[in-house]
Amino acid sequence: MFDTLIDKLQNSTYITLETTPGHSPQFTPIVDKIQALGLQNLVDGFSTTDNPLAKLKYNALFAAKILQERFNKPVIATMSMRDRNKIALQSDLLGSNEVDIRAILALTGDPATISDQPHAKGVFEGDSTLLLDIISAFNSGMNYAGKPFKDKPKEIYPFAVVNSYAKNPKTLQKKMQKKIKHGALGIITQPVYDLENAKQLVELNEAANADCCPEYKRAELILGIFPITKLRTAQFLSAHVPGIHVPDAWIDKLRIANAKSVEEEYKVGFELSKKLFDEIKALHPKIHLMTANQFQLAHDILV
Repeated sequence: MFDTLIDKLQNSTYITLETTPGHSPQFTPIVDKIQALGLQNLVDGFSTTDNPLAKLKYNALFAAKILQERFNKPVIATMSMRDRNKIALQSDLLGSNEVDIRAILALTGDPATISDQPHAKGVFEGDSTLLLDIISAFNSGMNYAGKPFKDKPKEIYPFAVVNSYAKNPKTLQKKMQKKIKHGALGIITQPVYDLENAKQLVELNEAANADCCPEYKRAELILGIFPITKLRTAQFLSAHVPGIHVPDAWIDKLRIANAKSVEEEYKVGFELSKKLFDEIKALHPKIHLMTANQFQLAHDILV
């Protein structure tokens, strides 16, 4: 299952769909919605998020297991450094390994100061590269302290993230190189909203791989796409989310459409997003689609 996913990532087309577990003890209703739309037939795999924005959600690893068992498709489970120390990280990896949750997206995590839980504190023993190093140790048959396991874990496939935009693009290349040197096989970008931005990211990733020493495995770039169908979403991302660039042309078109009607606003946003998806798929067919569980929107973008 995971070998097929990595083969597609490295040699073919690759599309994964993000799912966000809810503030609920049940994840199955989300899986039911995916199945009702047949989304499992339109993607190569899924991902599950880990308490994004430090808000309490259903566990990403358990959600990944449910998705994977329902559709027999690989799921990349996110693990955040914010909520776990080295002991908890390794314990979760051990438990996940036996039930075949073995693709892991390593995140540093949003700050605990924005959590919905009173006085929550972040752990942050390290950034996401610490988790990548732990995975490397596991894949060598030992824990992070260098103690060999009685039974070697099954291979774990590490993923990482990078911003999609920076005033100095070379900073993005350096961040990609850092993730490559710590073992990431796939690097997922923040959402991209401009084809030239996408081309630049592809070039930066090629340069990052070329500049790394031969002993490091190549990391494939996965372009993130988050469709925008509302003016306020475009404005928020542009003004408040570092590492993302929404072109002024998108905001202008959405502003004009918003003044006409909600329906026109959605129509214009969808057309912009769909066109970008198709262009990026033609340029670099390795995509991670994020729709905040708007699965009908995901379906319409994918078909």
